[in-house]
Amino acid sequence: MKIAPRRHRRIRLGSQVLGSLTLGMAISALPVCATEQPPAANESQHHEDKANEHHKPQQPHHDKKLEHIEVNGDYQGYNTRRVQSGKFTEDLLNSAKTVTVINQDLMKDMGAESFSDALRATPGITLGTGEGGNPYGDRPFIRGYDAQSSTFINGMRDVGSQSRETFNIEQIEVLKGPSSVYNGRGAVGGSINIVTKKAQAGDFINADLAIGTDALKRGTLDVNTQLSDEAAFRINMMSHDADTPGRDQVSGNRWGVAPSLTFGLTTATQVTLEYYHFESHDIPDYGIPYDQSSGRPAKVDEDNFYGLLSRDFRDNSDDTASVLITHDFNDKLHFSSTSVYSRNTNNYIVTNPDDSAGNVANGYVWRNTKSRNSVTKTLATQLQLSGEVTLAGMPNRFAIGTELSNERTSNRNYSVDTGNGRNAGCDDAMLASYNCTLLSAPNPHDPWTGTISLSTDATVTETDTRSLYAFNTLELNDAWFINGGIRWDDYQTSSEAASATLDNDSDFFNYQLSVLYKPAANGSIYAAWGTSSNPPGTSNGDGSDRLGSNNEDLQPEDTKSYELGSKWELFDGRLSLNGSIFQIEKNNARVATEAGRSAPQANVGKQKVKGFEVGFSGDILRHWHGFGGYTYLDATLDSNGYNSEYDGNRFPNTAKHSVSLFSTYDITEQLTAGAGAYYMSKVYGNTANTLWIPSYWRFDLMSSYHVNDYLTLRFNVQNLMDKRYYDKAYAAHFANVAPGRLAMLSAEVHF
Repeated sequence: MKIAPRRHRRIRLGSQVLGSLTLGMAISALPVCATEQPPAANESQHHEDKANEHHKPQQPHHDKKLEHIEVNGDYQGYNTRRVQSGKFTEDLLNSAKTVTVINQDLMKDMGAESFSDALRATPGITLGTGEGGNPYGDRPFIRGYDAQSSTFINGMRDVGSQSRETFNIEQIEVLKGPSSVYNGRGAVGGSINIVTKKAQAGDFINADLAIGTDALKRGTLDVNTQLSDEAAFRINMMSHDADTPGRDQVSGNRWGVAPSLTFGLTTATQVTLEYYHFESHDIPDYGIPYDQSSGRPAKVDEDNFYGLLSRDFRDNSDDTASVLITHDFNDKLHFSSTSVYSRNTNNYIVTNPDDSAGNVANGYVWRNTKSRNSVTKTLATQLQLSGEVTLAGMPNRFAIGTELSNERTSNRNYSVDTGNGRNAGCDDAMLASYNCTLLSAPNPHDPWTGTISLSTDATVTETDTRSLYAFNTLELNDAWFINGGIRWDDYQTSSEAASATLDNDSDFFNYQLSVLYKPAANGSIYAAWGTSSNPPGTSNGDGSDRLGSNNEDLQPEDTKSYELGSKWELFDGRLSLNGSIFQIEKNNARVATEAGRSAPQANVGKQKVKGFEVGFSGDILRHWHGFGGYTYLDATLDSNGYNSEYDGNRFPNTAKHSVSLFSTYDITEQLTAGAGAYYMSKVYGNTANTLWIPSYWRFDLMSSYHVNDYLTLRFNVQNLMDKRYYDKAYAAHFANVAPGRLAMLSAEVHF
């Protein structure tokens, strides 16, 4: 049978083949994280050359020369060989680190329309939620540790709390394991880098229009035009409006626009100007309260919504301007500069279905509130020199650079006057004022009549960071590589409020070292060591790791990791496999030394994560394509200071077992069908391991029909069985209910 051209094969991954799932699992018994994907048919010679020239240095800022990427509607597969960061001096096959790359084709085929939704493509990531001082927004946990403040845009830290979109994302790069040598503070379990779409050579128009159940209406437009031989302009736009499947009255709308302009398309110097604007307006949702007697969410209708439409709201905005400059001195020496200014806002009042006074046991829920009015501004610059030199007859590929940043977060709360104070027990008067509601039958339309005012006192947190780093790969011969990286950070953070001024000044040094052996040109085996540092106040006042009077004088937490892994590219690079075993140790974790929420802390805690991960991406057979894997995490709180009764407990927000599988099959040259299967084992919400959400399986379906070169139709069903499961466990009060079944029909038009 004649195989369809790549542009005809838009939907290449889903987990369709349940009958053949055993083969997929057998293949996934080899590695998952590093998502290096198969070449397009017209790139086969390029990848054959890559197999023979694995030592060629990575020049991510020069991707237009190293690896042609088409985004004008042609299928490019799910196997991405490189990451955007120039700190990687090798491609992924020869990098001694677990890295998963989720590209735009995979996101489209999965029907992922939000950043959090896209992250389900890779196992080992658990989603968390916010409450109180920990803001409501994207909160991924990687290998047991919070990565909310370790999320980056084009290599630059994006610390402001928010809920991100996918319309302007080229790919998502997930680095697993301690990553401070790449990214500075935090990154204890890993970090995430989002690569944006940028103007490039050529002319194309991509439009995607979707309608679906639950009033879904969505449209995206991606237009690129080459203005001259050396200049191009691109603009991405998005509008989205929908209810949340299965959640009474929970809805949202959002829109965004992202223009970019590139000069010097074929010259030694290239300049790209980018701007990103995004707004969202929705009804926030804290889900279902815990039943304190059992520890799991209360057994009620999962559609129940305990918020108040007359009171609750959430408004997000993000404005980011970037300047990216690259210059090639010659074939072996390159310079890059990235400068960013961003302003992010997170503004909300959300109902917390609170059980502080034991109301749930009596059939009531107190409609407590959590609120935030925050503005985060960031100004940052990264300068880097990379290239290749020969020393003692051996190639050395290097990258050296510096980063300077200033982050400033101003946060105020809303004063919501219910007349009942905190920790209120529900009674008839509170039911009559709608500050309480029935556990079994809440009414979101209750006419609440309390008062709301914005606090005049703001907490202002400011962080200045100066960093120097260097990476080098020494190629001893065709089979042996040694890679090293070092980074020094000077970190200064302060927090000013009406009552006090706090500050922490630290400097810390991190490293990585790896030895990699290539038994064949298409495979590698490696051993790697690395560290991370997590000083107080890492989140800059806009996340869970805040600066307080109980921790401002403490040293950074130090984390060490050890990893053994292997990566292989099979079938001329069409299928990538990778796997690793690892251990992460933190022996000076910050823990409380006495009772109380604001109890003093000391660096005396011990934590350990042991596990392994396997996965695959690419063409399993000629017409069968897949992406997925399995992660096992044995994460224990070995020593908890004053709370010694928790010693030996499992990490909160961390699943011991997680599975992610997505594959598709080309039934004909025009018709593709696929499915996804996702599993998460039991997750605890707190360190006491008394609150938890149960395990779940979720299944998705998809199909696409290539009508002609200009039109592709796609049909997605997410959560096929309408499984009402919980995807986020908070440390107290509530668990988040995942969306129910969603069916969506989209038409993708490209010229």
